Amino acid sequence: MYIKEFLEEYNDKKIRLFVDMDGVIVDYKVGEPHEFDKKRPLYDSIAKLEEISKMCNVELHILSVTRMDVGFDEKNRWLDKFAPFFEKENRTIISRQANGFEKTTKLKANYVKNLERTDDSVIIIIDDDPSVLKELKKTSKDVVLLKDTALVD
Repeated sequence: MYIKEFLEEYNDKKIRLFVDMDGVIVDYKVGEPHEFDKKRPLYDSIAKLEEISKMCNVELHILSVTRMDVGFDEKNRWLDKFAPFFEKENRTIISRQANGFEKTTKLKANYVKNLERTDDSVIIIIDDDPSVLKELKKTSKDVVLLKDTALVD
């Protein structure tokens, strides 16, 4: 599996792996916009991430944005059902509504920029949105950025 082999390059360091939901582990194009809990899981990606979650040096996180505040609970329920190996304390779901409808790119970039960096862990982000990855590249030079295709063999 490509992603696992890639992560093994960092086996001497702690890895903090942040994974987007929409388009990475969830098919957000299926169903109604405000019915997140009915979205189709991308089982292959979820299975790979579950295997990665068992690596002793990997701390697995969700980093997702929701348009409305209600999406916070919907996304957590979805994770509880389809990907419960993402620990509740490692789920960051940011509401655009609560942040003046700021763009997703800015919200994620600000979050990553403000991550506590007290250890020498490697921060890796997996996202499907090229604009998010481009913004992160500008604002956080110390992170490893991967497109969602890293989960595809």
